[in-house]
Amino acid sequence: MRSTFGKNLIVSIWGSSHEPAVGVNIEGIPIGTEIDMDALQAFMNRRAPGNSPFSTKRTEADIPLPVGGLKAKAPGIMVVTEDCISLKILNTDVKSSDYKSLHHIPRPGHADYTARLRYGDEINMAGGGPFSARMTAPLCIAGSIAIQMLARKGIEVCSHIYSVGNIKDVPFDPVNIKAPAADFPVLDEGRGEKMKEAILEASNASDSIGGIVEAAVVGLPGGIGGAMYDGIESALAPILFGIPAVKGVEFGSGFNASLLKGSENNDAFYYDDQTDEIKTRTNNHGGILGGITTGMPMIIRLAFKPTPSIGREQDSVDLEKKENTKLTITGRHDPCVVVRAVPVVEAAIAVGLMDIILEQTPSK
Repeated sequence: MRSTFGKNLIVSIWGSSHEPAVGVNIEGIPIGTEIDMDALQAFMNRRAPGNSPFSTKRTEADIPLPVGGLKAKAPGIMVVTEDCISLKILNTDVKSSDYKSLHHIPRPGHADYTARLRYGDEINMAGGGPFSARMTAPLCIAGSIAIQMLARKGIEVCSHIYSVGNIKDVPFDPVNIKAPAADFPVLDEGRGEKMKEAILEASNASDSIGGIVEAAVVGLPGGIGGAMYDGIESALAPILFGIPAVKGVEFGSGFNASLLKGSENNDAFYYDDQTDEIKTRTNNHGGILGGITTGMPMIIRLAFKPTPSIGREQDSVDLEKKENTKLTITGRHDPCVVVRAVPVVEAAIAVGLMDIILEQTPSK
């Protein structure tokens, strides 16, 4: 099964959680573009499972292997040679036996039941199949490449864990963005420690906990995007909602804007003599007005639901016997997906932005 998005930078993600490999095909990267494979691997390491007590015990190296459209130029550097490039990641730590009993008993909160309605038995749903968070690994390949392309234009994407349960980090200063520490990405280490405690508490109780990731884009020039369905929000939203477990997306002040008056929510313009730019003193608009970038930092927040695979007994149904039953899920699962979702969010945003930039500046 493949999942494809994009108009100019076309990304097609393929494979499944417990198949031999997952991978990505990317069309539209200008021929001759260089890819730093060491930087790509470093980005993949941020998302890779098994590297933290706050993530699944499944251990994967997540090494991107070129399949086509690339050739070596120098140590650690590949160059794009065809309109379509392809890379894959081998699945090396698969335990499908953990899911045999779940073939006819859908897990609450998962796509097991709806996938069966849509596809029957055509797909392998072990580990969540093509609906698994494992599929964000190839998304991160595309995202890391897009991040490298954006960096050459002076554009940077960063993010942090905004909340875990009801424990909140301090938000980005929407006018002056400072990137968080990379290890456990929060802006306030004290609040980060409380988040860690909450995650471990949920894990020890055979449960899970949700959270929010806040992302920012700096260096993005004004004038990118368009009206209505050509707007930045319209282009990014479907890509962001394609990330497994995402249940909400907001830009700028988001839902909080509904609580304000126009005089409070409007961002006053001013002329910055030092930079010779027009800016806003506040940034409730999150860098976007009318679907078009203003040149201020872009602010986006994504809400992630708790991991549905938990060790507690739950009610379900036996689809073959057509009767109610109890279900206890085994296997290896993230007690809180937001920890590893931080680079995934950056990847999705980068690919979406690069797609729009290629459309509006095809010669650059």
